[in-house]
Amino acid sequence: MQIDWSQFTPWTALAGGLLIGLGASLWALCNGRIAGISGLIASLLERQSDGLAEKAVFLGGLLVAPLVWSLWAPLPAFNLPVAEILLIPAGLLVGVGTRYASGCTSGHAVCGLARLSLRSLVATLCFMASAVGTLYVIRHVLGG
Repeated sequence: MQIDWSQFTPWTALAGGLLIGLGASLWALCNGRIAGISGLIASLLERQSDGLAEKAVFLGGLLVAPLVWSLWAPLPAFNLPVAEILLIPAGLLVGVGTRYASGCTSGHAVCGLARLSLRSLVATLCFMASAVGTLYVIRHVLGG
C-alpha cells in the first residue's frame, strides 16, 4: 500500500472525528437520543414526529459544515469511479440496509460502539464486511 503524503491530512481527519464525536455527544446529552442520521431523516418524513425543527437544524449543519470549512481550506478533490446513474440504486440499497440494521453507521458505529452495544458491534462488523466485499468485487471482479 502506498500513502499519497501530499493528500494525507491527519490533523483535519482528527478535527473531523472530534467534531463528529462532539456533535453526537451534545445531541445525546441535550435530547437523550442517538444521533443516527438515517433515523433523523426518517423522522423528518413523519408528520407526527417531535422536535422537527431541531432535527432539521442538526441535519442542515451536516450540509453547511463543508461550505463553512471551504472558507478556510479547499475541499479535497475526489474522483467517482462509477457512473452517476448507479448512485440512485446504491442510495436506495443503503436506505434498505439501514432499515434492516435498525440504524446506520453513524448510529451504530459512532454512538452504539461508544455505549458498548453488542448489537451495534455486530451491525458495524456487517457494514465493514459488506464494504470490503463491495470494494473487492469492484476492483478485482469488475476491473474498476
